Amino acid sequence: MNAAVLLLAYGTPDSVTDMPAYLLDIRGGRETPSRLLEEITSRYQQIGGRSPLLEITRSVAGRLAEATGLPVYVGMRHWCPYIKDTVEEMGAAGVESIVAICMAPHYSTLSIGVYRARLDQAMESVGRPIAVDFVESWHTEPHYLDGIAANTQEALQRFAPDERSGVRVVFTAHSLPESILALGDPYPQQLKETACLVAERVGLAPGRWDFSFQSAAQTGTPWLGPQIETLVPKLAHLGVKNLVIAPVGFIADHVEVLYDLDIGVQRIARAAGVRVERTPMLNDSPALVNALASVVCDRRRTNLARGG
Repeated sequence: MNAAVLLLAYGTPDSVTDMPAYLLDIRGGRETPSRLLEEITSRYQQIGGRSPLLEITRSVAGRLAEATGLPVYVGMRHWCPYIKDTVEEMGAAGVESIVAICMAPHYSTLSIGVYRARLDQAMESVGRPIAVDFVESWHTEPHYLDGIAANTQEALQRFAPDERSGVRVVFTAHSLPESILALGDPYPQQLKETACLVAERVGLAPGRWDFSFQSAAQTGTPWLGPQIETLVPKLAHLGVKNLVIAPVGFIADHVEVLYDLDIGVQRIARAAGVRVERTPMLNDSPALVNALASVVCDRRRTNLARGG
């Protein structure tokens, strides 16, 4: 059976000139208010005009192919190459089975669930059956946890030895509407589980670390908190002077990291008199590639044992 991997990611415009079309896709065909368009465009301009997400995802795909011995295709949720187009390409190439995995470790109906729905829709256009093994989450995969822990240790080392014992670590992930809680969505619990496992690896005692959400949209409805923008001044009020921010929900450099944290949160921290160091992202590192390869190979072994 011809098997392949489908690596899924959010998508990012090629340049700021593509921003209206990109946001139109994200907003389900609704026009973006001019003020919002200007704000988001400005954020991209401040990080160099574009996000490196697609290049990073393609690099990960190449390295993942080497690690697994399987062809790896890239499909984006909101930009080219769209999931639908990639699935059609896979169908034309004779692919018969897919392990689909997202560049996001934690499951939510509003995130990974949407990728699954897009993939299911795309399969309808192929014209022949393709077996799909969809990975819903991999938030406790050891290589992933080890990579986050190593990057957290690296950020802590930027502080002088006599300062390190007072450095607070804040793990972050993208916020989602609070409405997911009524659905029993596992997203918040999976994030807390990841944060606890990383904290154990780093050797952070209780009281040395926190978890917060970031990048909440202004929709007029409640989103999961606490938000990093309010947590930083609160910690400053408690006497915290040094922070390490360690994104665990994001694994690659994108606007939510390069702008929301590196520009937006840094501005808040400076005003509060707090020094903030951010951990490096996993990007296309061996830690991330090994994590994805481990999940994919485990799924392939299980499928082959079942005769699939």
